[in-house]
Order: sequence, then structure tokens, then C-alpha cells
Amino acid sequence: MNAYLQLRAVPPSALRNSATWLRKLFDDHPADAAADDAVRDRMRRHRAQPLDGHYGDQQLLYPDAHVVLGGEPVHPAGAKGAPLVVLTVAQTARVAAFLARSDFDDLWRPASAALLPRYGGRAEETRTRAAFACAHRELTDFYTATARHRDAVVKWLP
Repeated sequence: MNAYLQLRAVPPSALRNSATWLRKLFDDHPADAAADDAVRDRMRRHRAQPLDGHYGDQQLLYPDAHVVLGGEPVHPAGAKGAPLVVLTVAQTARVAAFLARSDFDDLWRPASAALLPRYGGRAEETRTRAAFACAHRELTDFYTATARHRDAVVKWLP
């Protein structure tokens, strides 16, 4: 699954168990921005930069580690659209610790057999490996900074 994934670091005190509210975290210009200015301002001042990218197949590197797709789903009303996913502060810290102690080559070796056929086979291994290594660094940086600030993570697969 090569999907576009968006991740946001959120202060735990700002989390709401509402897919509608959580979805607003991903809007650049929400209709009622004034109501959420304090939360948005706090997020901008001391948080990891939002992370948006193609990370779906990255999940094959991290089985059962909650890095990409794991967390608690929060479903939109009427079950329309994909759920948002929330990682608590503790879960975020565990993901950050997993990524920090992980060696990319140790992750790549077992996953490459499943990944390479999706990206042009052995002929494209150098380019494919580099792309996955770059995404691994981005995810590691995001989770490390988020855990350092003791924030939660909200994920959205639009």
C-alpha cells in the first residue's frame, strides 16, 4: 500500500475524541480557524514539523511497531472516510525509541524481498533503498522530536 500519510504532533491536552476536530489539524485554512488559534499557535511554537508523505509501504519495514499505521482509530461520524489514528504520548515515545535503536539495514534486509517487486525489482534496488532510508530518517526525526516534547501523534490517510 503506497499511500499518502500525514502526521501531526499534538499536545495531549489539546486532543479531542472527535474525528471532525482532529481532521481540522490537517487543514491549512479551517473555516473556524479563530476557535483553534491557541492550539495551532502552540503546535507551531515548539513541535516537530508536520510530516506529510508517501509512507504506506514503509509499514513493511516496521511490522507491529505502530510507526506508520498503528494507533487508536477515531472514526468520522457516519463512517464516511478513513479514520484518523491517534498515538498517545506513551505510544509515541515507544515508537521513537524503536526507531532510534533500529538500524535501517537490519530493517531493510527482511523487507526488501516484499518491497523490491513493487518498485521495479533488483534493477531499482539502489534508488528504492535510498527512498526508504530517507523516509526512515524523516519518520525517526519526527517521532524523536515529538516524543521529546511529550506530545501525541495524530495520523491521517487521506
